[in-house]
Amino acid sequence: MKKTVFYIALCSALVQCTSLNLGKKVQPAVITEQVNFDTDDPAIWINPQDASKSLIIGTDKETEGGLFVFDLNGKIVNKVPGLKRPNNVDVEYGFNFQGKKIDIAVTTERQQNKIRIYEVPSMKEIGAISVFEGETDRDPMGISIYKNPRTEEIFAIVGRKFGPSGTYLWQYKLSESNGKVTGEVVRKFGNFSGKKEIESIAVDDELGFIYYSDEGFGVRKYYADPAKGNKELALFGQKDFKEDVEGISIYDTGNGKGYILISNQQANTFNVYRREGDSGNANQHSQIAEIPVSTKESDGSEVVSVNLGPKFPNGVFVAMTNGKVFHYYDWREFQKIIDEQSQSK
Repeated sequence: MKKTVFYIALCSALVQCTSLNLGKKVQPAVITEQVNFDTDDPAIWINPQDASKSLIIGTDKETEGGLFVFDLNGKIVNKVPGLKRPNNVDVEYGFNFQGKKIDIAVTTERQQNKIRIYEVPSMKEIGAISVFEGETDRDPMGISIYKNPRTEEIFAIVGRKFGPSGTYLWQYKLSESNGKVTGEVVRKFGNFSGKKEIESIAVDDELGFIYYSDEGFGVRKYYADPAKGNKELALFGQKDFKEDVEGISIYDTGNGKGYILISNQQANTFNVYRREGDSGNANQHSQIAEIPVSTKESDGSEVVSVNLGPKFPNGVFVAMTNGKVFHYYDWREFQKIIDEQSQSK
């Protein structure tokens, strides 16, 4: 969609003015220990025996980077070193592996054109899959995992630095063969504006939707089940961001409701939309709040609504920030702002 220079400047000014009047920035409850190079994307693993012992898995995005595992106090408790520019990471539960169900973390490794799969919490590697084979543009960046609630099949949705509109993202069905995780391409989809790139991808397992950030354009929504086809269900947030549309995370409040939080990177805020949609329309998403944070230039985030103990009784929101660290936020602070702002909309 073409826009005049004046229109772009006006929208940018309006967003900036809005951001300036949001009030005091929310402070993180925890700042992690530093990684070696550059944080990019976090994932949260909920410990089924004791949620207060849950883990944050984050990428250190560089040629000799890796995955860092933090406890809820921000302390480094494990590492996977020596990865060739890992970019994004996601977690899924109950993957069938050698006759038992395990939890997995999957990360993109850009300079190897692979995704790597690890058992959680041990972080033992159990598979590496070459992605975008046969393509000129490979360079995998974004990843999100989808588990079909009905069939329990698990899929990896993978994005890349560059790609053609219509087949920018590839979806792989994950399975186990001879003690290793393998991947079968089951779908190629995803419209793209051509403006910047697609990195952040988030999946709502329960409701069955994929969201991804077309960074210079807006947020796109598709069915997660490949059997339901490649029709784009929604395009939203086009006028809500100062510049880049970035990290996406989904907060579940129960009964199919909750919030979609998306990083307004250059404004240092997170825009909030209703998970269930607006006015009974599941595919209409209007901004209901904007949360100012201390995080700087965030392009990766994750959130859970599970009680993780006294520090995070309503869940935790984790975001990467400049400075080689991740910020953990008490969800209660976010909910106060959402309640205040959404009442006026």
